[in-house]
Amino acid sequence: MERQLPKVTTFLMFTGQAEEAMKYYTAVFEDSAIDNVTYNEDGSVMLAQFRLADQVLLCIDSTIKHDFSFTPAISLYVTCDSEEEIDRAFSQLSEGGEELMPLGDYPFSRKFGWLIDRFGVSWQLNLP
Repeated sequence: MERQLPKVTTFLMFTGQAEEAMKYYTAVFEDSAIDNVTYNEDGSVMLAQFRLADQVLLCIDSTIKHDFSFTPAISLYVTCDSEEEIDRAFSQLSEGGEELMPLGDYPFSRKFGWLIDRFGVSWQLNLP
C-alpha cells in the first residue's frame, strides 16, 4: 500500500543494494514494511517506498556511477523505546559496518551509539 508522502522525505541512493538494504532495515525495526517497489528493466530498483516505524523513506539504485556515496554528516536518528531495542538495532546495523561512537552512556544520553552500516548509511541510536 503506497502512502502519501510527507512534504519532506528522506531519499537514499544506492548503487545496486537498494532492495537488500530495504529488506534488512525493515527486519531490524518493528512496524516496518516495504510499501512499493518499481523496477528497472535490469531488475534494479527504479523507485521504492518503505517505512521504518512511522518514518517514510524513498530509495533507488542509481543507474549512473558516481564519485560520491553516503556521508555520516547526515544520519537517520532513531529514538529507541527500550534497552533491548537499542542493543538489538545497534548490533544488527553495525554488523559489517563501522562504529563511529560505541554504544554507551554519554553526558547527553544514558545510552547512545553512532554507526555506519554495511550499505554506508549513518545511524544515530538513542535511548533517552
